[in-house]
Amino acid sequence: MEKVKIGSTDVEASVITFGAWAIGGWMWGGADRKEAVKAIQSAYDAGMTSIDTAPIYGQGTSEEIVGEAIADIPRDQVQLLTKFGMRWDRVGGDFAMNSKDNSGKAIDIYKWCSKESIIEECEASLKRLKTDYIDLYQQHWPETVTPINEIMEAMEILLQQGKIRAAGVCNYNKALMEEANKTLHLASNQVEYSMINRGIENELVPYCIKERQSIIAYSPLQRGLLTGKIKPGHHFGEGDTRSTNRFYTQDNILKVNEFLTAIQPLADSRGVKIGQLALAWALAQKGITVLLAGARNAEQALENAKATEIQLAPEELSHIRTKLEQYGL
Repeated sequence: MEKVKIGSTDVEASVITFGAWAIGGWMWGGADRKEAVKAIQSAYDAGMTSIDTAPIYGQGTSEEIVGEAIADIPRDQVQLLTKFGMRWDRVGGDFAMNSKDNSGKAIDIYKWCSKESIIEECEASLKRLKTDYIDLYQQHWPETVTPINEIMEAMEILLQQGKIRAAGVCNYNKALMEEANKTLHLASNQVEYSMINRGIENELVPYCIKERQSIIAYSPLQRGLLTGKIKPGHHFGEGDTRSTNRFYTQDNILKVNEFLTAIQPLADSRGVKIGQLALAWALAQKGITVLLAGARNAEQALENAKATEIQLAPEELSHIRTKLEQYGL
């Protein structure tokens, strides 16, 4: 699988990177640890050498699973992307949400990115991942209490210490990127993007192209909706927050499935699944450097990896855009 440089750094990542949110169980209604390990290892064998995780995913569970899965892989052959700034174990910054951990215990989550907190979180992530450095360290969400320059200074310290190789953010808009870049020129911005969620194309994509900063797109399958497996009336398990997500209203599920039916002939002509087509489309879009694709088992991981073999022609990309407009997506 092709690897690409993240921003202007020396860090490379596989163009489809394993997204490890779901394997942490939190907000996904649980997960099977053994299947998760197999999924990561199968993805690696298929060329997906990069893994994106975060402490909040299962309150350390995802990072621990990643550390277990890569234990026998030479460290320089795998790229670890993780995050900071979502605390469930300390109070500070902006209150984010009430939630429950994987055991059902109520927890309060805060967006907190003080210099002290970032450095503390980095040490905890290194321990869970069983490594001495992180390839790309990312602020998980913006927060309003800590000045952006303090956040960037903390990452600069970690860069100088060799504990991280590159610094990025997640969910920043153009204005926040501009402010952060005054202190530290970031490598990347990880943001939500898919066929049916294209808002970043207006301002953020052009800005990141100009600044030579990578866009790492998460939820390119819109948390499973673009696989075509979720139909109107779908029942989500306990703890699965998709049931309250704006993309999962019954009307939107119906509309998306009508759109998927309309582009199914294109997938059939290519001999691929509709989800693979959605990944290939996203990867072909201007300014998109890396896609994060999650998998809970080896079969899903291999399906995602094969999407890189699909090269869509300009007229096919245009056909999909036309159908998106036709169905109001």
